[in-house]
Amino acid sequence: MNQNDLLNVRHTTLDEARSDMLDALRKRLTNHSLEARFYNDPHVFRIDMEEVFQKEWLFVGMTSEIPSKGNYFTVQIGQNPILVVRDAQGNINAFHNTCRHRGSVLCHEQRGKVANLVCPYHQWTYDLKGNLLFAGNEMNQGFDKGQHGLQAAHCKHSGGFIFVCLAQTAPDDEFDAFLSSLDDYMAPYDVENTKLAAESTMYERANWKLVLENNRECYHCAGSHPELLNSLLEWDDTHDPRAPQDFIDHYNAQAAQWDAEGIPHQHKSFGRSQRNRMVRMPLKKGTKVMTMDGSVACKKLLGRVKNPELGSMRILHLPNSWNHMQSDHFIVFRVLPISAQESIVTTKWFVHKDAVEGVDYETEKLRHVWDATNEQDKNLGERNQMGINSIGYQPGPYSETYEFGIINFLEWYTSTIQKNLVTP
Repeated sequence: MNQNDLLNVRHTTLDEARSDMLDALRKRLTNHSLEARFYNDPHVFRIDMEEVFQKEWLFVGMTSEIPSKGNYFTVQIGQNPILVVRDAQGNINAFHNTCRHRGSVLCHEQRGKVANLVCPYHQWTYDLKGNLLFAGNEMNQGFDKGQHGLQAAHCKHSGGFIFVCLAQTAPDDEFDAFLSSLDDYMAPYDVENTKLAAESTMYERANWKLVLENNRECYHCAGSHPELLNSLLEWDDTHDPRAPQDFIDHYNAQAAQWDAEGIPHQHKSFGRSQRNRMVRMPLKKGTKVMTMDGSVACKKLLGRVKNPELGSMRILHLPNSWNHMQSDHFIVFRVLPISAQESIVTTKWFVHKDAVEGVDYETEKLRHVWDATNEQDKNLGERNQMGINSIGYQPGPYSETYEFGIINFLEWYTSTIQKNLVTP
């Protein structure tokens, strides 16, 4: 807990905080930002972790990051270290990254490749399906290895995206429908034949909801993101109430080309307040991808893509991911909370697996636009957090025209917290 967190503790027990939080959400002003406690109170943060990040489906990574048997990556969800690994049959499994002996973390590295999972503390050994293979000869008589396999986490993947859920029972209401469409929309990119070309991990002194709120609107783009606006059209999707006729005409012209190539593009959304959404959007006329000059960043196009002017397929998954799929590369973003006023934003760039750095692509060109945009968003989020910490802060109104994405996000957050708090 950092110093700002300590300054903003509301002196209540956790049970009182839960009751208080429910009451505040029921009474909140529609289409307004949340009370300060939702952005800086450690009790509220703990409830967010327990009722959102330990109960909902979370994006963690891409299947092409673990292309073969024994490849793994790790991710930290609050205080829960998670391990995602591909087994000998090609299945992708997620486990709590903690040994069943004394609880030590099994895999410390961010990614790697192993034959088996061996605890570095006492060498307990597990196979890639989580079964305990070896516990030494020192265990008491009657010890049953079959009862001491790794604790699994729910894991699903579709279209190359990997999601985990830490709840005992995972919510599947609309999620499977989203996964089915995601598979169809991602098919042209052939994600299994891509590779991770670059990655950044950014520490941001801002609550995770502020990170998402900033992403859910482009009201701030004209004043903050000159690099991004070289190629990006600020309209959120084809349903954006601000979209003028010339944009609609541009979209229709691009859509005719996509249809001819069998590239999915129609807006689809799933769940409360468009929690899961995908839509292909054109970029500015004359630009192909999100680079400084709009030209392709990689000479090898992805999958079965033939047209470099594929625009950007935007994929949203609440609570922690937004993504941009383009003709020659794609970019995925993952947000994970650290504390009431700290978050980690991870950005990954993927290209065709046969693309050669320095020949087919230059990493600096690939990264430039979003490195700049991420840094700008970090500054905006941290300043937002500082202002909310002030005793002068009061919830302010959102524009239904320019900030409807935030309104949708907070409607989802509010309903999710309320549902999970009252469900045993």
